[in-house]
Amino acid sequence: MENYLLYINGEFRESEDKQTFDAVNPANGEVIAKISSATVKDADAAVDAARKAFDSGVWSNLPGEERSRIIKQIVDKINENAKKLTELEVLDSGSTIRKAGEDVFLSAKSLNFFSKMASVDLNEDIAGLSKEGVSKNILRREPLGVCALITPWNFPLKMAIWKLGPALAAGNTVVLKPAMETSVTACELARIISETDMPKGVVNIITGPGSIIGTELVKNPKVDKVGFTGSTEVGKIIMRNAADNLKKITLECGGKSANIVLDDADMEMSVDGAIYAGFYHQGQCCEGGTRLLVHEKIYDEFTKKLKEKIEKMTIGDPMDKKTEVGPIINEKQFNIIMDYIKTGKEEGAEILTGGNKVGDKGYFIEPTVFVNCNNKMKISQEEIFGPVVVLIKFKDEDEAVEIANDSIYGLGGAVWSGSDERALKIAKRLRTGTVWINEYHLLSDRAPFGGYKQSGIGREFGMDGLKEYTETKHIHIDEIKDRTKKFWYGTVVPKD
Repeated sequence: MENYLLYINGEFRESEDKQTFDAVNPANGEVIAKISSATVKDADAAVDAARKAFDSGVWSNLPGEERSRIIKQIVDKINENAKKLTELEVLDSGSTIRKAGEDVFLSAKSLNFFSKMASVDLNEDIAGLSKEGVSKNILRREPLGVCALITPWNFPLKMAIWKLGPALAAGNTVVLKPAMETSVTACELARIISETDMPKGVVNIITGPGSIIGTELVKNPKVDKVGFTGSTEVGKIIMRNAADNLKKITLECGGKSANIVLDDADMEMSVDGAIYAGFYHQGQCCEGGTRLLVHEKIYDEFTKKLKEKIEKMTIGDPMDKKTEVGPIINEKQFNIIMDYIKTGKEEGAEILTGGNKVGDKGYFIEPTVFVNCNNKMKISQEEIFGPVVVLIKFKDEDEAVEIANDSIYGLGGAVWSGSDERALKIAKRLRTGTVWINEYHLLSDRAPFGGYKQSGIGREFGMDGLKEYTETKHIHIDEIKDRTKKFWYGTVVPKD
């Protein structure tokens, strides 16, 4: 049984009141670790450490190449500890081992990308404004300061890296607070960072309840920026709490993404794609394709093949490499999903396949597909965050776009078609941050990711993601040396 402590100012310490909480394996309910539960005083101590480290310039004033070198040390240690991190991710989150292995690999890959970005000079002349002998105008991008990073339970290590990478590359100091449900790999990340040349106080990792610790981090006036991934409901709370200090925020929130299958799509590929889009990580994905829109011409054939393939999926031990469907994160989320399944039936939707609990131990639910659905149903409009897909028939492209955009969310989506040109026309009409064509869930370190509407504010990844962790400063240098001048309401006037 591992006992994990808080990581504050380069030191591991118990929480102020010495309270802990259990890390529980959702596959069998067994406790796998004890984790320190931070108090408000601990949160403040972590912020103070980050504030002191930032103000000292021990990180922000380092040359970008040196920040890059130290971040790369973390990358190397993640790779060295990949097997352990993968196993812990499975035990703590219920991820299948195949997914967890991919997550660890991609976490190291993403952090490696941002290690390189740390040495990129973001300062530039403002094109068209500077003029030799008159003025020079410089655009500087500077680190924001102290960043509170609040991450969800579905992709624990990956989400931590997605926020740590750009924040550190830009020269900020951070306080990371992972979800209570999945804190183990964040705690392991603290151990990894402690073994690098990272200066004390630059990275602080604390664990505990979001309602208390997360709220304190958001409200603390010494925090300059909050980066959050989680539900839209909590995102709105964070936005309200951050408003008191006009604190900068990025919010990556909920989704109810439309996965559109046109009548010229490759049948086998689009069926496989629909399963991947809707049931990857048991549907616990914010941008998952949980509204499956299928053209009426192929609806019957598509539905038949979809049912056949889903019912062949392997549900069980996430440590088994053959397993395709693992458990739901915990009992609370399990009950929420089962309530939605009940609601779907009450609304008049019909279960094509699934809908049942699996086994006596853990929180397993069969991959579930509802048919006879319309887009006004609760199961079509609300984020279920589980292995539940609603199948909606459409007659033409205009109706597909109308249904897809009829949502408070706008995070992801896809179009399946034999014609890239046809699919692209639809993609351009979708009000969503990412659209895949004949693909799903594929994200790149170099491409921005984020949402329209109530799916969030700001972007992660790429140059856009890095800039979210910077302040923009304009510096004007007057180079006129050969005349006197006077100022009149902001206008330079030559003296007679």
